[in-house]
Amino acid sequence: MNEQAIRNIVIVGGGTAGWMAAAAFARVLGPACTIRLVESEEIGTVGVGEATVPHLKLFNNLLEIDETEFVRQTQGTFKLGIQFNDWGQVGDSYIHGFGELGHDLGLVPFHQCWVRARQLGFGGDLGDYSINTLAAPRGRFMASASDVPRNSPLANIAYAYHFDSGLYARFLRRYAEARGVRRTEGKVAQTRLRPDNGFVEAVVMESGEAIAGDLFVDCSGFRGLLIEQALHAGYEDWTHWLPCDRALAVGCEKVGPPTPYTRSTARPAGWQWRIPLQHRTGNGYVYSSAHVSDDEAAATLLANLDGKALGDPRPLRFTTGMRRKFWNRNVVALGLSSGFMEPLESTSIYLIQSGIAKLLNLFPRQGISPVLVDRYNEQSRFEFERIRDFLILHYHATRRDDTPFWNQCRTMDIPSSLKDNIALFRDSGRFFRNAEEMFAQVSWVQVMIGQGIVPQGCHPLADQIPPQELRAFMQHVQRVIADCVQAMPAHEAFIARYCAAPVPGAPMPA
Repeated sequence: MNEQAIRNIVIVGGGTAGWMAAAAFARVLGPACTIRLVESEEIGTVGVGEATVPHLKLFNNLLEIDETEFVRQTQGTFKLGIQFNDWGQVGDSYIHGFGELGHDLGLVPFHQCWVRARQLGFGGDLGDYSINTLAAPRGRFMASASDVPRNSPLANIAYAYHFDSGLYARFLRRYAEARGVRRTEGKVAQTRLRPDNGFVEAVVMESGEAIAGDLFVDCSGFRGLLIEQALHAGYEDWTHWLPCDRALAVGCEKVGPPTPYTRSTARPAGWQWRIPLQHRTGNGYVYSSAHVSDDEAAATLLANLDGKALGDPRPLRFTTGMRRKFWNRNVVALGLSSGFMEPLESTSIYLIQSGIAKLLNLFPRQGISPVLVDRYNEQSRFEFERIRDFLILHYHATRRDDTPFWNQCRTMDIPSSLKDNIALFRDSGRFFRNAEEMFAQVSWVQVMIGQGIVPQGCHPLADQIPPQELRAFMQHVQRVIADCVQAMPAHEAFIARYCAAPVPGAPMPA
């Protein structure tokens, strides 16, 4: 064990990961540690329109960030869920919505009531029983209301955000620097290790300056400047389960009101994202280079934009997987340097946030304790693997056989952990969530049903509900949610009223 107390934290790399870490450390650790961030404007970041999950609200609350100002400064919009088109088969569409699904009936989870209702010949579409999945395609949105009964769906609306990731990084940079974080411009030329234990002693800049630290946070992106190039943590490749290895990203002109959901459309060799911002729309095609050429992928992407492209598509190459060690010696990897999970369920920023939270929870009191390091790596591995399984579910649970890519995904072998979950759900609609994993039961249920995995039976407690009572209950839930959605304002109107971004060149209000 290295007994030196942690006093100096050095973050290598900026972007979303680096500045999220800097902001959180400045807020939580305060004067106990000096925080220095090293980044180069020449290297740049991925910088696309970013979609998030509701957990980000907890991060913003930790930093005491005003939501209105945050959305305004990042050209943000709101997100009720993700619409998946053509995934189960061509022509299919469903929404994975955040928040609650229906209303549990005593000890019976709502989705079990829905399964039983479908067996009895009524019940309709599962999406009709969630305020998020019903409001999203209708373009309606509002934050949780405080002037309604506590049991009203309007009292607890779960939502996330879309925003410009470059603007978000700059927003957090201003926050962090105002709280004492020191930024150094330049490139790292060398990583100096301590001869006695192999810990990172300092990063040496091209200018010759050596920046020493007790704890280093690697936010250098795919190259893993410290965690991999210096400490050789190793990488676990999941391409055999998630075969997409490239992406093209491009913005396009805004056409029409921004939708309060992210859209994911399956393509012949992957899928295309659409992320609406206030000033433009972010788009990208995630694809397998073994099944389509870069030129064909670019043509497909550009042919399926809402408006005029705002430049040439930017290429990105990646290998889906994770580091074998997320925390190695005195280096913790965050963001792309820790691993890559394609943005199918908007988990990228969540994994940064989760890594920061785990590090703060396990922050060493004296030196670098192997016990803390092992627990951090164990929790991180579990989290990555469970998200991995959730993403594989989208690809594998398909009836598509129209292209070699989808045939491969449909017929491939999958992790035993996912295989067991699918079998359990197909048997009787059951799913058991480990408290530490990201996605709750409601998320797994929506995606399994949306992808065509319909339970053969239901929980015996659902069988005990008299059919007429069940029908009346289902109709009541559906009617209440429909009425609530009708009372919600348009998404664009909500933004215009509360958090419209400043228009470039417009005069400042008096």
